Amino acid sequence: MLFTFFLSSSGDAHAILQTMDKIKADICVIGAGSGGLSVAAGAAQMGANVVLIERGEMGGDCLNYGCVPSKALLAAAEVAQAARDSGKFGVAAREPEIDFAAVQAHIKDVIGQIAPHDSQERFEGLGVTVLRAAAAFTGPRTVQAGDQEITAKRYVVATGSSPAIPPIEGLAEVPYLTNETIFDVPEKPDHLIIVGGGPIGCEMAQAHRRLGCKVTVLEMFTIMPKDDPDLVDVVRQRLVAEGVDLREGMAVEKVSTEDGSLRVSTFEDDVVGSHILVAAGRKPNIDGLGLETAGVHTSRAGITVDARLRSSNKKIFAIGDVAGGYQFTHQAGYQAGVVIQNLLFRLPTKSSDASIPWVTYTEPELAQVGLSAVELMAQDPKGTVLTSSFEDNDRARASRQNTGLIKVMVDRKGKIKGASIVGPHAGELLQPWILAISQGLSIRAMTGFRAPYPTLGEINKTVAGSYYTPTLYSSRTRKLVRMLLKLP
Repeated sequence: MLFTFFLSSSGDAHAILQTMDKIKADICVIGAGSGGLSVAAGAAQMGANVVLIERGEMGGDCLNYGCVPSKALLAAAEVAQAARDSGKFGVAAREPEIDFAAVQAHIKDVIGQIAPHDSQERFEGLGVTVLRAAAAFTGPRTVQAGDQEITAKRYVVATGSSPAIPPIEGLAEVPYLTNETIFDVPEKPDHLIIVGGGPIGCEMAQAHRRLGCKVTVLEMFTIMPKDDPDLVDVVRQRLVAEGVDLREGMAVEKVSTEDGSLRVSTFEDDVVGSHILVAAGRKPNIDGLGLETAGVHTSRAGITVDARLRSSNKKIFAIGDVAGGYQFTHQAGYQAGVVIQNLLFRLPTKSSDASIPWVTYTEPELAQVGLSAVELMAQDPKGTVLTSSFEDNDRARASRQNTGLIKVMVDRKGKIKGASIVGPHAGELLQPWILAISQGLSIRAMTGFRAPYPTLGEINKTVAGSYYTPTLYSSRTRKLVRMLLKLP
C-alpha cells in the first residue's frame, strides 16, 4: 500500500491513501466545470483530501464552449458594429472588413488566457488528485474512473449539461452546429439558421449578423420567454433593425440538404442556408454515471436534490446544471459554496434562489433578478412596479445608447423584490439590486446614496426615488410646505 502526498500552495501536505488501483479520499468531485472546480479548490485549501474527475476539458462548458468564447465573439461583433455606427458621433462610418479566422483566433486566445486558472496543473498544485477519465458509481460509496476505484466520504456531482437536440426529422442526417462546435467554424457562415430564440440563440444571432452573416432565427414560441415582455421587445426591435430575420411562432418540421445547402422547413415556410445552429435548450449530463446503482434519484431536469443540494443518497451532492434549476455559471459557483459549508463544516446551509440574477448579453443587454413585474403582482397586488427610461439618463444620451428601461418591483411594505433592466451595461447596473434583494433592503436604501454625474448608474437612484414622488409632490405636502413657509 502506498501513501501519496501532495503539497498545496499553502505548504500543507494532503495525504490520500492510495494503492495501485484504489484511492480513498474525503471528497470526490465529478466534473471539472465551474462548480466542481470551486468545490475542489475550496475543499483542498481548507485541508480536505480531494479527488477531482473529469472526462473532457478542464474548465467545462463555460470556459471551452459557453460563457468565455461567446462573450469573446460578442466583443468582436461589438467592435464591428461600432465601426458601422460611428457616423452618429461625427466620425466617418464604414463597413468593417471581417477576418473570420482572426475572430476565431481571438476567441481561442481568450480561452487560452483563462485556461491556466482551470488547469490540471494548478489543481494538482493545490493538492487535488486529478483523474482524466469517465466516472461511474459502482455502488452507494464507490466510483470507478478508468483503472481507479475511488472511495470517498462525500461525493459532489457537477457534470453540467449538454445541448438538447430536438427530434426534428432529418436533423441527424445533416451537419449542424451547437454551442460546442459553433466556435470552431473556420469560415464565416454565409447564412446561419438558428433553431431556438433563447438567450444563446439571440446572442449568437446578433453576433453573427454584426460579423457579416445573414441570420435567420426560428423560434417555436417567443424569444426569451423567461424575461419581461416589455424588455424583450426592446431587444427584439434591435435585432430586427440590425437585419436579423426573426421568425417567432415557427415550429421546425424537418431539415434536408439541397444543392450543397441546408433547407429548414417549418409548417409555414422554408429557409435555405449554409449552416444550422441548434440552440433549443440544454439537458443534464447524467447518462453513464451509474446514479441508479448509487441510489440517486433523477428526473428529466437532472439529479433531484433537497435545499442542501443533497441527492436521495445523502452522501452524494449535486450542483450546477446537473441539479436542474437555473443553468448559470454563477449559480454553480454559489452552490459550490453551499456544498462546502455542508461538507466541511457540517452546517445545514440551504441554497436559495431568491436573488439569482441572469443576463442576456445582446446589445442592449437584458438583466433580471428576483421577481418580475407579473410575478410581483401575482404575489402582492398592492405592490408597486417602478419604471424609468434610459432616455432621461444624461450619460446614455452622451453615448447615444439611450434605448432601454428599468423596472423595479417593490412590495406593499417597501421591500425590494425584483429588478429588470434592458439597456447599456444592464448586467453591471443590476448588481446593486442583487445586493439589495439578498440583504432584504427596502427601496429607501437605494435613495440615500450619491451617484456620480453623469453615470448610467444614476438610473438606479432615479427609479428608486420615483417610489416617493406621489407622496413628495402631493397636495398634502404642498399644504404643509405653505404652512411652514408662513413661520417667521
